[in-house]
Amino acid sequence: MKILPFLFVLLLVAFHGAAGRSLAKPIKPYMECGYRGTFCHRGKCPRGNDYLGMCPFGLNCCRW
Repeated sequence: MKILPFLFVLLLVAFHGAAGRSLAKPIKPYMECGYRGTFCHRGKCPRGNDYLGMCPFGLNCCRW
């Protein structure tokens, strides 16, 4: 019977950590680039192309 309060506290701590998390996919820190006139480029975007954000592996996402 002495273990019952310990288990209750353990469950409370476990569920408290998961309370703020959703089941949806986490937001990526980079863009999905490479479609509809976009491309990933190392360094600054070439002249005449707009910077949109970051691609994976630290590349820049540019628009044609």
